[in-house]
Amino acid sequence: MSDDEVRPRPTEVAVEFIENIGAWIGYLWDPVREFLLEADNPAQKLVLMVIAIVLFVVVMGGILLAVDKPKKVPRWVVTSAFAGPALLAMAFGLVYPAIRTIYTSFFLRNSDEYIGLDNYVTAFTQNEFQIVLRNTAIWVILVPILSTFIGLVYAVVVDRSRFEKIAKALIFLPMAISMVGAGIIWRFMYEFRDPLRDANGNPTTEQTGLINQVLVAVGLDPKQFLLDAPENTLFLIIVLVWIQAGFAMTILAAAIRAIPDDIIEAGKLDGLQGVSMFRYITVPSIRPALVVVLTTIAMGTLKVFDIVRTMTSGNFETSVVANEFYVQSFRAQNAGMGAALAVILFVLVIPIVIYNVRQMRISEAIR
Repeated sequence: MSDDEVRPRPTEVAVEFIENIGAWIGYLWDPVREFLLEADNPAQKLVLMVIAIVLFVVVMGGILLAVDKPKKVPRWVVTSAFAGPALLAMAFGLVYPAIRTIYTSFFLRNSDEYIGLDNYVTAFTQNEFQIVLRNTAIWVILVPILSTFIGLVYAVVVDRSRFEKIAKALIFLPMAISMVGAGIIWRFMYEFRDPLRDANGNPTTEQTGLINQVLVAVGLDPKQFLLDAPENTLFLIIVLVWIQAGFAMTILAAAIRAIPDDIIEAGKLDGLQGVSMFRYITVPSIRPALVVVLTTIAMGTLKVFDIVRTMTSGNFETSVVANEFYVQSFRAQNAGMGAALAVILFVLVIPIVIYNVRQMRISEAIR
């Protein structure tokens, strides 16, 4: 046998070398992938956060260093350097999860059994999920309207008054409270306690919740605000209106201040005052701000979770889509139904976003 027949061919050596490299990469990548994508303890998550910060600093430092060099850099290179990391982060953090969620919604629970649109049919036909959709619709209709109305009236009433700053600060304070904190506060406000008995066995009128104590003080019976459906949903809505009214007041007060004085003077010359001035001058002048406030609050309301979770955990027919998505995905271990609810929530947000963008373009064109 000749040496040529024993000696391996260069192509075979190259193929074997590449296979070995691939095997080593796969061997080393598996623990790295598990570490990056399956963090399950605080220490590992903290390390991932530090790695992400370091990578961000390194990438941005490299970009700035390359841009500051005296040699001429092509425009597309600069654009790619600045926009590339953001686009990659968006693709990894938004696009991929969205596609994965839509894909998961077509499967049964946590299995690989394809069931098509069955999860969506269940979401729109079963009584349990119909209540969730009904509650979500009530939230989306009432919260933006009530918050904007209260904020607008408040902004008009306190505008240029003696106590304007204090009055605006008071209504804006709830914006500084987290949703969870607001939920806890109002849960104590709505607290109900069965009547206690004194030493003689007579029932007392003491209540833990402030609102029930007021009802008892005026001679009314205490009420279990968070248990009685469907009005308990309205009592939860009050919490978000209490928070968002300050946001609406701030934006609309600024818009009212921006109304040109000549328009106001023209209205006064035409005999407008009070309600007529508000209707024919103030509201049309701040229409773009009204649209922004309404749509912004509506989008936030669609994603409401903290208040419902903190106050009722979605029980007593108070659940909404965002809370039910959490329950189905992480409590009932039904990833398919949870993904379907997340997709429904996403679809509900899209028309509001499109309307908001169109209105902003119209207002910019008018300017």
